[in-house]
Amino acid sequence: MLDHLAFTAPEPKVIAGAKSDWELVIGMEVHAQVASNAKLFSGASTTFGAEPNSHVAFVDAAMPGMLPVINEFCVAQAVRTGLALKAGINLRSAFDRKNYFYPDLPQGYQISQLYHPIVGEGEIIVDMGPGVARKVRIERIHLEQDAGKSIHDMDPNMSFVDLNRTGVALMEIVSRPDIRGPEEAAAYVAKLRQILRYIGTCDGNMQNGNLRADVNVSVCRPGQYEKYQQTQDFSHLGTRCEIKNMNSMRFIQAAIDYEARRQIAILEDGGSIVQETRLYDPDKGETRSMRSKEEAHDYRYFPCPDLLPLEIEQAWVDDIGAAMPELPDEKKARFVKDLGLSEYDAAVLTAEVENADYFEAVVAVAEDGKLAANWVINELFGRLKKDGLEIGQSPVAPAQLGAIIRLIKSDKISGKIGKDLFEIVFTEGGEPEQIVEARGMIQVTDTGAIEAAVDAVIAANPDQVEKAKANPKLAGWFVGQVIKASGGKANPKAVNDIVAQKLGL
Repeated sequence: MLDHLAFTAPEPKVIAGAKSDWELVIGMEVHAQVASNAKLFSGASTTFGAEPNSHVAFVDAAMPGMLPVINEFCVAQAVRTGLALKAGINLRSAFDRKNYFYPDLPQGYQISQLYHPIVGEGEIIVDMGPGVARKVRIERIHLEQDAGKSIHDMDPNMSFVDLNRTGVALMEIVSRPDIRGPEEAAAYVAKLRQILRYIGTCDGNMQNGNLRADVNVSVCRPGQYEKYQQTQDFSHLGTRCEIKNMNSMRFIQAAIDYEARRQIAILEDGGSIVQETRLYDPDKGETRSMRSKEEAHDYRYFPCPDLLPLEIEQAWVDDIGAAMPELPDEKKARFVKDLGLSEYDAAVLTAEVENADYFEAVVAVAEDGKLAANWVINELFGRLKKDGLEIGQSPVAPAQLGAIIRLIKSDKISGKIGKDLFEIVFTEGGEPEQIVEARGMIQVTDTGAIEAAVDAVIAANPDQVEKAKANPKLAGWFVGQVIKASGGKANPKAVNDIVAQKLGL
C-alpha cells in the first residue's frame, strides 16, 4: 500500500429519527461506457450526438440471423479497469442473456455477464480528508451491452426510439455495501471517475450518460453494520431500495438523504421496507417508486447461445498491466514525496489527468515543483475559472508558464512582475523571455542604482526615518516606496538589505 494511504475510516452518517438514531448503508452499481470507437458486438460507431438511428448495425437492430462478434478492445478496456482497481482478472468468463421487453431493446434481451464476470474482487480508496479515507470493496465488473433510448417529448401522441446507443459496451462496476453516507457515495463516484479517466477506459461524461450510477440505500440501527462486517450476513442490515440512473454528484447525495429519511419514517411508524427500484425527481427533491425489485430469476438468465465462453491468456493480461499509466493515488504520492508538495496541493493537481499532465510539463521547464504548484493552482486555475476555460483551452502553454517561473527563480524578474508577465502572455501570447527584454521588465539588481533610490526616499521623508528607527517594522514603508519608484523592477531583497543598512536597523 502507498505510504500516503495510511488512513482511518470516517464515522458513518447518523440520522436522528423521531425515536432513535439510524445509520446508512450504501452500495453502488456504476455503469461506465467503455471508451471505444465501436460497439461491444458490432462495428457500428459509438460517437455521441449523431442523427437518430444512424449508428446501427444489423446485429444491433436484431435483424434475423445476425450474430454478435465480440470487440477485443472492449475486453482489454475491462481488464485494464480491473487492474486499476486491484481486482482479480478471470481468464475464463461467459456471457448470458438477460431477458426483458422494452421498446428500445430490439432483441428482447440484453447480453450481459451474471454468473461468470470478467473481473472479480477489487477495491477503491476514497479520500474524505487528510488521513481519512474509506476502503470500498469492489465485488465484480462485468461487460454488457447498453439499450437504446426512448424519446417521449417530440410528439404528444407518439414515442420514438433511437437505437444509436444500442449495443454500446458498458462496464457495470458493483461495490459491496461499504459506503456509509451521501458525501462518501459522491466521493466514491468521483474517485472511480478519476481512475477511469486516468487509464482511458471511460471518459466519465455524466451529462451524456457515459457514467451513471444505481444507488442501493438501506438503514440500520447503530451496531448492526459491525455485525454484518463480522459475519457478512445481510440479515443484520435493512431492506435496500435501488435508486436508478443517477448522473449527478449533487443529486446522488440529495437522493440518498431523502431515501434514508423516507425509510426511517416508515420503520419508526411500524411499517416495513419493500425492496424496489425507485427514481429520483430533482424538481421535487424526492424518490418515487418505479417498479418492484426484480431478482435474477425474473430475467430468466441463461448462457448466451451465440457466444462461446470468453477465454483470455495471462500473458495478454500481463501485457496490458505493463502498459498501464500511473494511477492518481500513485501520482499524488510521488508529487508529495519527490516534489515536496502538500497533500492538498497534490490532490488538487491530480484531480484531473489533464491538470496533472499540464503541471508536470511546467515542472519540466521550471525545475521547481513547489513554485510551479503555486503558480498553476493560484494563478493559472484562477484565471481559467474567471474566463470559464478548461485546462485544455489555456492560452498559456506549460512551456510558457515554466519560463515565467524560471525568470522569477533566476531573479531576472520579481514575483510581482511575474504576475504582470503572466497576464501579458495569457492575453497576448508570446515568449516570456522576449517580452521581458522588449518591454524592459528585467529586475534591477544593480545595488548602486538601488542605493541611490533609497537615499532619495530617505532624504525626502525625514519624519518617516525617525518613526522607522523607533519602530523597525515601519522600514517596510521605505521598501515599498523604492520598489514603486523603480516601477516594480527593483530586487525586493536588495532593497530590504539596503534600507536596513541605511536606517541602521
